Amino acid sequence: MESIQARAAESGGVTSLVERRLLHEEVIDRLRDMIVQGELAPETKLNERVLAAQLGISRTPLREAFKYLASEGLVELLPNRGAVVAPLKPGKVKEIFVVLGALEALAGELVCRNATDADIAEIRALHYQMVAHHARGELAPYFRYNQQIHIRLVECAGNATLAQVYRGLNAHVRRARYMANLSHERWDAAVGEHEEILAALTARDSARLQALLRDHLAKKLVLVMEALNANKPPMKAS
Repeated sequence: MESIQARAAESGGVTSLVERRLLHEEVIDRLRDMIVQGELAPETKLNERVLAAQLGISRTPLREAFKYLASEGLVELLPNRGAVVAPLKPGKVKEIFVVLGALEALAGELVCRNATDADIAEIRALHYQMVAHHARGELAPYFRYNQQIHIRLVECAGNATLAQVYRGLNAHVRRARYMANLSHERWDAAVGEHEEILAALTARDSARLQALLRDHLAKKLVLVMEALNANKPPMKAS
C-alpha cells in the first residue's frame, strides 16, 4: 500500500504513460491480494471512497482495477450497485478445477519434453523460495511463489494456447486455491507434494509428473469444496 501512496504523491496528479501503467498494476495487485486472502469477503460491496482513501489513490485507477479483476472473476460489476467481490460458487469452482487438472496433466507431459535445463533451474529456484516462506509460516508470499511454479510449469510446456487457457481459468479460482491451505497439516503436505513434483520434473519423468500434478490438484479440490460448503473463511496470512 505504501508504494501506491508514494507513487500517487510523487506524480502530483500528472503521470506519464509508464507511471500510470505501474500505478494501474499496483492497484490491481493490491486489490487482488485483499480478495484472495479474505480481507475483502465474497459479496462485499467495494466502496470506491473508502478504498481510494485506503490505497491513497483517485477513483479512476480504482475503477480500472475493478474492470480488470472482473475479467478474472474476482469482482462483479452490477447495474446500479457498483462493484462487489464475486461469490465463490462451489459448482463452478469444481468445474474449473476438473479442467485445470486435465490441463496441468497435459502440461506435465509436454514440459518434460520441451523445457530447457534453464527452465527447470528457474522452477527449482521458485520452489526453494516457496519452501523458505513455508518454513517461516508466511502464507501470502508462499502462495505467490506456489502460483508462479504452477504457471511456469505450464508456460515451459511450449504450447502457447495451453498456457493462455490455463492462465485464464486459474485466475477464476485463485481464491479457491489459496483456501486449500486452510490447515497447517494440509499446507505441510502440499509442500511435500511439490518436492515430488520437482523431483519428477528434474528427472523428466512425464508419467510420474502427470500423475503427481493431477493428484495434487484433486487434493486441493477436496479441501476447497469442504471449506466452501462449510462457509469457512480462508486462513489469514502471517
